[in-house]
Amino acid sequence: MVCTTTPTIENAEIVSYLGIVTGEVVSGVDFIRDFGASIRNFIGGRSSGYEEELIRAREDALREMEGRAQQLGANAVVGVDIDYEVLGQGNMLMVSVSGTAVVVRGK
Repeated sequence: MVCTTTPTIENAEIVSYLGIVTGEVVSGVDFIRDFGASIRNFIGGRSSGYEEELIRAREDALREMEGRAQQLGANAVVGVDIDYEVLGQGNMLMVSVSGTAVVVRGK
């Protein structure tokens, strides 16, 4: 399935708009990662634990959205938007994605 942030797909014609589809993931960050991130925040550097969790949450949310689009009969999602939020005391991460499920011809 093609998922794109653009409103169209190059060399493809949108023949049907099926509606807005979404995917959401709320993911907890464990104490060890949180502790490691706080140390990196103090001394500088990247937090690979948080980065890995962020990547995993984003990929899961995109898969969820694609699955909902397929249930509607779509073969693509256009206008995809990805949002990130920190919930609670900073140890919960929410990733939400949305887009428009479409049927395209000629991709």
